[in-house]
Amino acid sequence: MTTHTLRSKRRRSALRTVAFMSPWLIGFSVFFAYPMVSTVYFSFTRYDGFGAPAFNGLTNWTYVFSDYPMFWPSLWNTLWLVLVMVTCRVVFGLGIGMLITRIKTGTGVFRTLFYLPYLAPPVAATLAFVFLLNPGTGPVNAILGELGLPTPGWFNDATWSKPALTLLAVWGIGDLMVIFMASLLDVPTEQYEAAELDGASAWQKFRFVTLPNISPIVMFAVVTGVIQAMQYYTQPLVAGKVASGVIGGSGQSFEPGYPDKSTLTLPQLVYNLGFQRFDYGAATVVALVLFALAMAFTALLMRGRNNLIQAGD
Repeated sequence: MTTHTLRSKRRRSALRTVAFMSPWLIGFSVFFAYPMVSTVYFSFTRYDGFGAPAFNGLTNWTYVFSDYPMFWPSLWNTLWLVLVMVTCRVVFGLGIGMLITRIKTGTGVFRTLFYLPYLAPPVAATLAFVFLLNPGTGPVNAILGELGLPTPGWFNDATWSKPALTLLAVWGIGDLMVIFMASLLDVPTEQYEAAELDGASAWQKFRFVTLPNISPIVMFAVVTGVIQAMQYYTQPLVAGKVASGVIGGSGQSFEPGYPDKSTLTLPQLVYNLGFQRFDYGAATVVALVLFALAMAFTALLMRGRNNLIQAGD
């Protein structure tokens, strides 16, 4: 085979490969590469969405990190939700999944009861929780008061607003429960039998048998949970609005984060800067910070995956 023929064959093979990859390449370019490059560009410009963007160097970055008082509280709240809310959801989802797989009768009923809250629309679920946890008239505080226990302010108290959002997230645990149930049912029973013959306790069977087998599912739950927490927008915004008395409607303005910026998250900040203040330059800076944090968390989690798989070693 001549050199010219070999080159021609390689060229045809490369063109065939590009042709098969073209749908992905087009989608990647249109929906990821171009928006990402545009976001980076707009972060160095003064742009209100109407006129032409004007380059202003690091002005937007300096403003967000130094002069904008809402950035650092929103960053702290987002990190808090990632660390606490995601951990609680994974732990409770796994615990409920293990509980239901061991129930002998009524498994379908309990599975349905735990899954139904996940189907509730986010706005409706948040409204219901704000009503239940109302510090003055809510039934939860009424019961706590009857029992002689402290009655928190929940969504009206900056100290308790994020724990209240965590309770809301744990209440809708049905998606993780179903995923963990499927993975737990796939754990080989002979491994449990071998562990029992060796005299392993319940904790040892979980650590050396269950956890290594379901570690990929745990990693999937954690990574997707982190991504969802980074995009947490609807629930804290609705909770802050309702708790503050701003139900909505034309002519009403609302600064997100009630009470005292405790429910303010980075996605809310992006919307507030970009679509309420028309400061797209600063909004893209916050969006890039959010993207960098999501990538960093995902990289750390993937790097620690081997440690999770080898938890029983």
